[in-house]
Amino acid sequence: MIEKHIQAGGCLCGAIRYQISGPMRDVIACHCQQCQKSSGHHVAATRVAMTDFKLNQSTRLKWFHSSRSAKRGFCENCGSNLFWTKEDGSISIFAGTLDQPCGLRLSKHIFVEDKADYYDLTDNLPKFQKNG
Repeated sequence: MIEKHIQAGGCLCGAIRYQISGPMRDVIACHCQQCQKSSGHHVAATRVAMTDFKLNQSTRLKWFHSSRSAKRGFCENCGSNLFWTKEDGSISIFAGTLDQPCGLRLSKHIFVEDKADYYDLTDNLPKFQKNG
């Protein structure tokens, strides 16, 4: 985890901006079907406590309930997928939406049993068939 600091990010068109003021988990690549369908590929995301997350600009933010326990936030203007959350007090933020540099590293792959067949995982990071 990255120690407490201020990190910002947002969508492609700039209509949505957010700020993180707490520690961020290292990035996890999720290869599940929901992530593939919502992003067009696997999702690489960090996670923070909701108490450390603040939306600065959000007039274009829309939410899609992708399951009973999770919802995904995206920009209705440019279509950027930004984050997903469930009812556990945290929010997962798509790493590509963070302003760079962010100081995070990819730490593992999860749901590799659902991975699409058009790419291979060639790094030496831990790989979990389901949620690891």
